Amino acid sequence: MAGGLLAAPLAAEAQKPAKVPRIGFLGIFPTNLRDEALRQGLHEFGYVEGQNIAIERRYFEGWAERLPDLTTQLVRLKVDVIVVDACGAPLSAASQATSTIPIVVAACNDDLVATGVISSLARPGGNITGLSELTPELGAKRLALLKEAVPRVRRVAVLWNPTFSERSSPNFRFWSSDWTEIRAAAQGLGVTLQSVEIRGADDFDTAFSIMTRERADALIAFSDPLIVSHGRRIADLAAKSHLPAMYPSREVVDAGGLMAYGPSISDMFRLAAVYVGKILKGAKAADLPMEQPTKFELVINLKTAKALGLTIPQSLLLRADEVIR
Repeated sequence: MAGGLLAAPLAAEAQKPAKVPRIGFLGIFPTNLRDEALRQGLHEFGYVEGQNIAIERRYFEGWAERLPDLTTQLVRLKVDVIVVDACGAPLSAASQATSTIPIVVAACNDDLVATGVISSLARPGGNITGLSELTPELGAKRLALLKEAVPRVRRVAVLWNPTFSERSSPNFRFWSSDWTEIRAAAQGLGVTLQSVEIRGADDFDTAFSIMTRERADALIAFSDPLIVSHGRRIADLAAKSHLPAMYPSREVVDAGGLMAYGPSISDMFRLAAVYVGKILKGAKAADLPMEQPTKFELVINLKTAKALGLTIPQSLLLRADEVIR
């Protein structure tokens, strides 16, 4: 009997279910595109949500003041890894909330080495790794594609958020390179650029009033969480202002924007999931090099083109990765 009593707790202990890893996801806004890509990447490591892994999702929807509370929630849940949608305010909030939980950033267009967030791209150190999107040459490419789509364009408004790019900030070097590239392209294309700054969600109406007053022919938007999170609103304002526009993310085109060219969102979030899988299998974030995107996509919305009275050249449509009809 004594042997049986001793064996009973051991048997119960042996039957305890294995701990299910928990991922915290800090996103800009809910989107099936990013969510599905993340789940697909996890599946490659044998993780299926609802079976052997859990995902805790939190979205700040462009309102940076929500971030401290959302990141605190994830830390209190004792998640094993935090996936951050973007750099800037989201990554800053996550890194301030924890220095021990691994953080994987899915798309980062900040210079994390210059800001001292990581030691180097090859060996980040600390608890942060992921995908670096430092590609200022994309601005020039986007401008060239916009000009090809709408040859009559002569004056292009550039919508951007200078919040993290003042001269006192280490990120000034990155934004300066971005402007250098697009200005050089504009000169070669015979296009005049008009800088239009936004610093918060309340600035969009004023920004488009400025574009109209200064007679912009078209719009190009820099890559920034504030712009991406309010993509539908920007697309609506561009339509009302009759402005053909080029965006950094296909999600704005899905919401009604005209064109987008940039890294494949699906590919980047699948790769972010690969980082998560490696960390859950025992790798350290400090030792995982930050990678750059390798897959880029051009997406064109022909419904929007028709509404704007535009005919997109067939040569450009044939090069597009997706055409929304």
